[in-house]
Amino acid sequence: MTDVCDIPLIRAGVMGWPVDHSLSPRVHGFWLDRYRIRGEYLRIPVAPEDFIGRLRALRQEGFVGCNVTVPHKETALKAVDEAHPLAKRIGAVNTVVVWPDGSLYGFNTDGFGFLENLRAGYAGFDPAAGPAVVLGAGGAARAVIAALLDAGAPEVRLLNRTRERAEHLAGELSGIGAGTITVGDWDARADHLDGAALLANTTTLGMHGQRPLELDLSALPVTALVNDIVYVPLETDLLARARARGNPVVDGLGMLLHQARPGFEAWFGKLPDVTEELRVHVLAGRD
Repeated sequence: MTDVCDIPLIRAGVMGWPVDHSLSPRVHGFWLDRYRIRGEYLRIPVAPEDFIGRLRALRQEGFVGCNVTVPHKETALKAVDEAHPLAKRIGAVNTVVVWPDGSLYGFNTDGFGFLENLRAGYAGFDPAAGPAVVLGAGGAARAVIAALLDAGAPEVRLLNRTRERAEHLAGELSGIGAGTITVGDWDARADHLDGAALLANTTTLGMHGQRPLELDLSALPVTALVNDIVYVPLETDLLARARARGNPVVDGLGMLLHQARPGFEAWFGKLPDVTEELRVHVLAGRD
């Protein structure tokens, strides 16, 4: 009988600056316990000036890979030896695997997490059902828009407080799938909800400690799915108002949980499930 101490410890983690707030260790720790895998998942605080060197040292430090969070995702794309085409299109890497020869492979699971969260949270979700309105033009919006277009969304209406940034993002992501990206004025954002099948907020507006998201939902069809990638609070004002008028809503916690699944499978050899038990466990770890 093999002693558990004879089984190699599989080590992964999350690199960020800061990283103390990350809930990823609770997610992966839960799965390690559930599937009885001898592994660990650590927080790895790394300042921007030290990031590339620390990433390249993963193998020497006994890691099979890591997640990458802000502010390192774009730098990670440049630092890995090979990147998945989707990560290249998004312009960011959030998951790194160390191959046996020490080379680094990077991919991005944010879009996967976004779509899987919506599919799990609302059985009627279909990216191709109609136009999607995306608020924000940051890194999360990149992944969300690329995922929607890849999944067959006919149109993405992109709205950002700085229109120039939205237009730049639309130019970079154009050509993905057959859908189009239309940039609208932030001041007229409510008008762009007319006829939408999905409304997704990727900004920090409405997050605890941030300014509220001011958005009149009158023009939004009651059949449209509403999602906020923010999960602090779990039900934002946007979701509460949408739910009250009859829209189906999906909170943002599931995106965090689902985006972690491909990395866990790559490092620990098991594709994990997202369960209500996991949600409760992770929520208990929030400040």
